[in-house]
Amino acid sequence: MPLLQENRHMKLSNFEFELPEELLAIYPAEIRDESRLMVLDRKTKTIEHKKFKDLIDYFDEGDVLMLNNTKVFPARMFGNKEKTGARIEVFLLRELNAENRLWDVLVDPARKIRIGNKLFFGEDDSLVAEVIDNTTSRGRTLRFLFDGSYEEFRAKLLQLGQTPLPKIIDREVEAEDKERYQTIFAKHEGAVAAPTAGLHFSKHLLKRLEIKGVDFAEMTLHVGLGTFSPVEVEDLSKHKMDSEKIIIPESSAKMINKAKKEKRRICAVGTTTMRTVESSVSSQQELNAFQGWTNKFIFPPHEFSIANSMITNFHAPKSTLLMQAAAFGGFDFVMEAYKVAIKEKYRFSTYGDAMLII
Repeated sequence: MPLLQENRHMKLSNFEFELPEELLAIYPAEIRDESRLMVLDRKTKTIEHKKFKDLIDYFDEGDVLMLNNTKVFPARMFGNKEKTGARIEVFLLRELNAENRLWDVLVDPARKIRIGNKLFFGEDDSLVAEVIDNTTSRGRTLRFLFDGSYEEFRAKLLQLGQTPLPKIIDREVEAEDKERYQTIFAKHEGAVAAPTAGLHFSKHLLKRLEIKGVDFAEMTLHVGLGTFSPVEVEDLSKHKMDSEKIIIPESSAKMINKAKKEKRRICAVGTTTMRTVESSVSSQQELNAFQGWTNKFIFPPHEFSIANSMITNFHAPKSTLLMQAAAFGGFDFVMEAYKVAIKEKYRFSTYGDAMLII
């Protein structure tokens, strides 16, 4: 089969492949940085098999790792519908209005949840919510009714909420997920899904990188559920991403621009970080500090302006995450690496192994 031209217009079906079910990671590696790391060198077109902690061998003093410091909040709650007592899953997407305790949520099963219905949460029904609007087939606006301060209300949500493991991890949430479905550098609460490439970093590895003189540029993209939205159009230019909130601090932009001038290795840790920086590039190809929203969708062909390396997990067929990896590593090379990954039994998805593209 002839090689696809790297610059030709990609279609959804180009990203189809057969993923054996047993390669979907249901649990994380026992130790964060002991997961496997496949290293793709774009210049030599070579593939190496390493451990994640070997990452340190690819970075030197003055290089920069760009990290997404968003923090996942326990967005999945279970309530009971008034009168019938039916168990309803409520997934908190975002707070619309703090004062009125209005939230944008998804409900499941959705067909019985109508405007005016009340939902009760907690053993003692200590939290009640009223459905005040329909937004999409599963989307609703809820108003929470709670006697107490805003701080007490948020504490109640934390107490009643569960770690929002993606649906692809088909098991009950366990105690260790609270810690493992969170990066160790998570700071700003607001994501409903973890930026998964960052999950592989241990305190020890970060310390070793720091001692070596590698710099960390933190930024924030609050990952929304849109990260799991399937692409439903064959023509990728017609796909619309959900908007997500991003923050690039001035200090991070300065650090990255300095490293760029000095021709250092600048690594996007994860697809969310890559989308964040690609959303705020100046006409001089420098990174601008920014606070706002992005709905950037990166698919081949794409000219990258900031990062010259990236870390990402192994992704599901036809996902926007795979498309971005292919745009960065080169379509043929990345798809070839995925064949190797399946043959070598790399673990896929959120709790799976990682890939470094240099």
